[in-house]
Amino acid sequence: MQHAGRHALVTGGGTGIGLAVARALAAEGAEVTITGRRAGPLEAARAERIHPLQMDVSDEASVVDGVAAAVAARGPVQICVPNAGIAEPSAIHRTDMDFWRRTMATNLDGAFLTIRECLGGMRQTDWGRVIAIASIAGLKGLNGAPVYTASKHGLVGLIRGLSADYAGKPITFNALCPAYVDTDIVPQNVARIMERTGLSEAEARRTMEGANPHGRLILPEEVAEAALWLCSGGSGSVRGQAIQIAGGEM
Repeated sequence: MQHAGRHALVTGGGTGIGLAVARALAAEGAEVTITGRRAGPLEAARAERIHPLQMDVSDEASVVDGVAAAVAARGPVQICVPNAGIAEPSAIHRTDMDFWRRTMATNLDGAFLTIRECLGGMRQTDWGRVIAIASIAGLKGLNGAPVYTASKHGLVGLIRGLSADYAGKPITFNALCPAYVDTDIVPQNVARIMERTGLSEAEARRTMEGANPHGRLILPEEVAEAALWLCSGGSGSVRGQAIQIAGGEM
């Protein structure tokens, strides 16, 4: 129960990686606020020490009010996990400004707003961890998804800039960069592959699995374990890193 008495906030915490991280932190004693736009998944995830809160990370007022409500209920956020994101492919010549702004508003603006609001209270404490869930696309170009790639590169840059700003202080900033993870997004991507290629569902899924060098999808719990390590007592010198969880991707 190494995080007993600490308050964690995980955006996009109702499903997938966010929920796995929330459960891992709650199992270590943290009181975890999970946020998202949809009430249904959040309520389904409610558990001991896991507290749902509707919040839209692309809306500044929603983030300001949401984090303030979480802090009023459970104290300053000491573990901030900006995880909420959208991943949609789009060829650049068919990409309009609405698609660009929607992606950036969630993946980059949302992380910026969440971190900014959580830091207000975190700076008044003697310990803090910010762990952004980025993507392998934050470190390399992802074929067919230049806008998503740009948003995740921006997120990694934000984390590195904040780490430089807070060097020597008791708050660390790092990013986790998973490749293809077995989440609710997988069926959507499988459907797109089937439509584009004519492959069967099983063949399309194997295409995704084969994109990871170790030949399988990454489990959300594997990403959660890395987040727990970044919150452990021995991680204080790990700062400004973009850690790949990608099955050997180079």
